[in-house]
Amino acid sequence: MPLQPTAPLTPLKLAGGALGFNWLPVFVACECGIFERHGLAVELCRLGSVDKATAAVRTGEADLAISPPEGVLADAAAGGSLRLIAANCNCLPLTLVARAGIERIEELKGAVLGTSSLTEGTAIYTREMLAQHGLQYPQDYSFSLAGVHQARWKALQDGSIDAAVQPPPFNFLAIDAGYSNLGEVSDYLTEIAFTALLGRLEWLQPHEDTVLALLRALAEATSRVYDESNDAVLVPIMMAVTQADATYAKRALDYMRDKSAFARSLEIPSAALDKSLELMVKAGLLDAAAQNSARRGWDGRWAQAAAQTKLARDAV
Repeated sequence: MPLQPTAPLTPLKLAGGALGFNWLPVFVACECGIFERHGLAVELCRLGSVDKATAAVRTGEADLAISPPEGVLADAAAGGSLRLIAANCNCLPLTLVARAGIERIEELKGAVLGTSSLTEGTAIYTREMLAQHGLQYPQDYSFSLAGVHQARWKALQDGSIDAAVQPPPFNFLAIDAGYSNLGEVSDYLTEIAFTALLGRLEWLQPHEDTVLALLRALAEATSRVYDESNDAVLVPIMMAVTQADATYAKRALDYMRDKSAFARSLEIPSAALDKSLELMVKAGLLDAAAQNSARRGWDGRWAQAAAQTKLARDAV
């Protein structure tokens, strides 16, 4: 009997800044054929900064992106059509590390801190962490646009910055090399929309089936990430993502699990969204009166629909 022709896969361009540790579920879905089983041919686009990833969705260069939410929330407040459609990480798996000799956050007065953006992500969290120790930006310290985490690690090593928040395994690499551990960002900000899947309504609405297929695939991949029986597959993927050896890759994986970093339900909790908006106002990136408009940037209907279709299939 001749083989039945298979349906063609639906192409989808997914952008990001560094495609780092928080992309583990995406890489698992690629490696394990999950995207293909859901009918998708996903092209990953590494753009080098979170600002560029958000901009790529706005211009149509990419269909979707995984990035910090602030650019989308600001866009929604201004009446734009960017939307957050699923959570990626709802906590901050980051450690503030500094050059040797700096032992306390208060000693960062006059320091240069590395970040990948002044309007999204790391700079906002760093400002809040330092503010709780009496240091205010820009009068007490400055930022250098050093880049994403790999570039920040190099900048710490060459001395062009004094400190930076770093994800695993770069936090472990720095501390083991003698850099100072100034604390976990999650101890200061316990729940926040750290990174999320974003799209543009003009693309999302006519591609609903593609969006739901992607979300179901990501939910399946995220479930695998939390299952330690999959570590034989997961650790090599994390090694490739982080460019670290097996020991550091396993430490990074366990660190992310311990913090429940990956969003199992793909939902952004209200408290996490509220905290992101609060920090944007504090950082001068959003007018306090515009918070309700900005909140429209989270559109949970796709995540809810993906969860409902999964429950329906599981019940069959």
